[in-house]
Amino acid sequence: MTLPEAVQKIEEKFSSDILDKKEFRGETTFNVASERLHELARFCRDELGFEMLLDISSVDHFGEEMRFEMVYQLYSIKHHIALRLKCRLPEVDPKIPTVNDLWPTANWHEREVYDMMGIIFEGHPDLRRILMWDGYPYFPLRKDFPLEGKPSEMPDVAFSNEAPLQGGPFVTLPSPGNTQVREPRHRSLNEPHEGSEKFVAEP
Repeated sequence: MTLPEAVQKIEEKFSSDILDKKEFRGETTFNVASERLHELARFCRDELGFEMLLDISSVDHFGEEMRFEMVYQLYSIKHHIALRLKCRLPEVDPKIPTVNDLWPTANWHEREVYDMMGIIFEGHPDLRRILMWDGYPYFPLRKDFPLEGKPSEMPDVAFSNEAPLQGGPFVTLPSPGNTQVREPRHRSLNEPHEGSEKFVAEP
């Protein structure tokens, strides 16, 4: 099966559910209604041979009514073709069906999106935070989350003040040094960095 053939089959079966289609550099993207995503995804897996879910990601269109966007990257190993599915979700109570039952690899992808963006995946078997700790009240990848961070009342778990930016331990600075020097987690606040008088580049 070729990509144009797969696209045609999708358009024939889900014509009323496709909100938009884009073609760019040989890639096809369908924007579909969120409530129909699971059925379309199952069709792509079972009928069109997209047996691999490469990635799930999310986008924050801050300021728009349909604020969040889910992006699913599908691939067919047998046919060597790729397909992208997108869904828009509202700012208030963003929810979408899980695809974990179709592709088990979606488990951690969806947990990360939930953790970082606050999107609920209905039917997920274990929807809990994967990077931040349980009870953390924010979603760090939302655009209204300040770059300097937010204060925490859990000093035993994380820093209690805003994370420093310029020259801070979690900011990579341009440097002629090796990867160990450039690694943000390797550098402490008191360690010299490029621009300081104590910094000396390695030969």
